[in-house]
Amino acid sequence: MKYILLTIISYFIGNISFAYILGKIFAKKDVREYGSGNAGATNAFRTFGKKVGALVFLGDVLKGVAAVLLGRYLGGQTGAYIAGAFVIIGHNWPVLLSFKGGKGVATTIGVMLFVNAKLTLICVIIGVVIIVITRTVSLGSISGMGLAPFVALIFIRPLTIDFFLFTVFLAGMSIYRHKDNIKRLVKGNENKF
Repeated sequence: MKYILLTIISYFIGNISFAYILGKIFAKKDVREYGSGNAGATNAFRTFGKKVGALVFLGDVLKGVAAVLLGRYLGGQTGAYIAGAFVIIGHNWPVLLSFKGGKGVATTIGVMLFVNAKLTLICVIIGVVIIVITRTVSLGSISGMGLAPFVALIFIRPLTIDFFLFTVFLAGMSIYRHKDNIKRLVKGNENKF
């Protein structure tokens, strides 16, 4: 019962869209009607500027942190994994915004910071280096998150099967959410940052 409750609470924490809320407050605009159409930090940066974009990023990270801490409190490490997965699902497919959310990068960073900070740091560094070199946020995001299972295999000891499967799930969800970006990257017409 507690895991079902945790799933529901975490999903609705994920539904709190800082890109949508702050866009309405500061610019009187719906972020989903501009740029990529996503309610996430990157589109908020592009649409509303650095300050709002940074606040959106911070808010999305913190909701990931909040869900994991709640999950761990209610259900230990299994609770942390369940809460982490569902807060990201709630961010990506929020029922409160007609299932039009973000791509989950900032929220995943928040989740992983409190699940395994070492893996998070390595993956964020990989992502940032690729963004700086290519000026392509999606490529950095896909690389940093997609490589998480491999980073876990190489650097994380002890490595439990639960944790490894969690990284595979998060990497798979991130790659799926970036499928349109991947198509544009292949064609060579992806947006630069």
